[in-house]
Amino acid sequence: MAELPQSQPRSGGDSFLGGRFFLRQPASGHRSGTDAVLLAAAAPAHFCGIALDAGAGSGAAGLALAVTRPGARVGLIEIDPVSAELARENIVQNGLCERCYVVETDLLIPAGRREAGLRQESAALVITNPPFLDPSRARLPPDPDKRRAHAMPSASALNDWIQASLSLVAPGGSFLMIHHAGALPEILQCLPGRAGGVTLLPIYPREGSKASRILLRATKGSRAPLAIAPPLVLHAEAGFTPLAEAIHRGEAVIEW
Repeated sequence: MAELPQSQPRSGGDSFLGGRFFLRQPASGHRSGTDAVLLAAAAPAHFCGIALDAGAGSGAAGLALAVTRPGARVGLIEIDPVSAELARENIVQNGLCERCYVVETDLLIPAGRREAGLRQESAALVITNPPFLDPSRARLPPDPDKRRAHAMPSASALNDWIQASLSLVAPGGSFLMIHHAGALPEILQCLPGRAGGVTLLPIYPREGSKASRILLRATKGSRAPLAIAPPLVLHAEAGFTPLAEAIHRGEAVIEW
């Protein structure tokens, strides 16, 4: 069992989806929140089958998917041993041992994926909330755990991450990603010839603001044209919009 270093004590547990599950996370370093909730909410409402959460951290998005889709069997792929151990604990404490499991490996290394038991084209759905920052452009966090969670290991790694994720999607299966809106041109360049039927959903912090996030859905092997779904606005004056509040409480999914 991996031990958390003294700089990374366990938090007591954060409530997700209105208390439908609890997530232990490192008290410092990257902490999951709205992005993970939105990613899970964007999956098909009645999804049933094998799903993989690529870069799962301590399991927020994958466990939210499992809690809200009883027919899903969810694998949490994570390279960091501390986060992987927290993910295992979270599976146990939320009673999801029969439908969730952790795959501790480097997503970007094909041999590592095979050794960890990840089979090519084995998942009906792959979801991912990858590290957002380009190390060649961004000022990286000094904390090494935050840096690993927020930044790709190289400038070309986003393409490698998408290709690795798509390699796990079965023909006709779905790939679902949340990322910052500025990365959209690079993301779209990674998809031709591998996945199509792309649908984009912009996420706005509030009315009148610029999109801060983009949800992207694609189908393995599809040649359907790109479509843009109506945007999701997260905040109104008093807090979350009614739809965003319902999503965060696990009472609604994103219809797109």
